[in-house]
Amino acid sequence: MVIRSRAPLRVSFGGGGTDVEPFCVEQGGAIIGSTINKYAYCSISPREDDQIIVHSLDFDMTVKYNSRENFVYDGKLDLVKASLAAMGIREGCEVYLQCDAPPGSGLGTSSTVMVALLTAMARWKGVTLDAYQLADLAYQVEREDLGIDGGYQDQYSSTFGGFNFIEFHGRNNVVVNPLRIKKDIIHELQYNLLLCYTGNIHVSANIIRDQVNNYGKKDAFDAMCEVKALAYAMKDELLKGNLNSFGKLLDYGWQSKKRMSSKITSPQIDQLYEEALKAGALGGKLLGAGGGGYLLLYCPYNLRHKVAARMEQAGGQMTDWNFELRGAQSWTTDAGRWDYGKVKVELKNRTYEFPV
Repeated sequence: MVIRSRAPLRVSFGGGGTDVEPFCVEQGGAIIGSTINKYAYCSISPREDDQIIVHSLDFDMTVKYNSRENFVYDGKLDLVKASLAAMGIREGCEVYLQCDAPPGSGLGTSSTVMVALLTAMARWKGVTLDAYQLADLAYQVEREDLGIDGGYQDQYSSTFGGFNFIEFHGRNNVVVNPLRIKKDIIHELQYNLLLCYTGNIHVSANIIRDQVNNYGKKDAFDAMCEVKALAYAMKDELLKGNLNSFGKLLDYGWQSKKRMSSKITSPQIDQLYEEALKAGALGGKLLGAGGGGYLLLYCPYNLRHKVAARMEQAGGQMTDWNFELRGAQSWTTDAGRWDYGKVKVELKNRTYEFPV
C-alpha cells in the first residue's frame, strides 16, 4: 500500500505580511487569496525494517537514516524529519516528495510541502485532524520546531483551499472565511489574471526578518496597516464582481508593500512591472514575501495578450495555471496492482497479449 497526498499552492491577492508576528498579534492581520492548480505531492510507502528513506524528486536527493535514531536537523530535508517527529512516527518508510514550483517562488512551497507531508502521515497512521488542527500543526512544525521565519497564511491557505479571507491574531486565533464567489466572477478573474515567472528565487525568511525589524518604523508600520485595509477592500470588490477595481487595488497593495522592506523588490522586478503597466495591466504584485518568484498581473481581457507578449520580450516566463477550489487531500493505492505480467484480450477468435 502507498499513501499519497497533494496540497495546493496559493496566490495571495492582498494582506501579505500582516500575518507575521508581531503585527498580527498586536494589530490583527488579514489576507485574501486563493489556491491554484499547482501542488506539493507526498507519497509514503511503509517498510518492514527501521530504515527511513526520503527522496526529493525535484532536487534528485535521497537521504537515509534509521527510524530509531534521534532526528538531527542539518538542512537535509528537515521538513520530513520534523513532520515525522511531530506525528510520533518511528517506523520504517520510504517518502517521495515533489512540488510543481521551486522554493522561493512566492507560492508558499515549503509550507505546502509541510501540509502535504502531514496530510499523508495522518492518513497512514489513522489520525483524524480537522482543517484548523492540520494548519496549526503545520505552522508549529515549520515555524516553531524548525525555527523558519514566516507567517501563518500559507499553511491555512493550502489546507483549506479555494478563495478565503483569513484573519490572524496569533497562534490558535486564526479565522478562515471561505468566500462565496459566483462562478462567472471566478472565470472572468481567471481570464484577466496572468502569472509571470521572473526567473529569480528568494529566501523569504531573510525578507520577513527585515520586515519584522522595520515594524517600529513609522513608514513601514503605516504601509502594513494600508496593506491590511486593502485586503478588506479587495474582498468587497471581488464579491461584488468589480474586477477592474480589484485589479487597481492590486497595484495599490504592491506600492504599499514595497515600503515594508527594501528587500521586497529589485530594479529588475520594478522594470518588469513597469513594462506590464505600459502594455495595459491595471495592477499586479509579486507573490510571497518578495525578492523574486512569480508576478501576478491583472489585465483587461482585450489587452492580456499584449501584456503577455511584453512580459516574454522583457525576459519573463508566462505560466499556465487555474484556480483550485479544494484544499489538501490524501488517498491510498496498491502500488503493485498494476503489475499483471501480461494483459490478454480476445477479439474475434484472435488473442492478443501485452506484457505490462
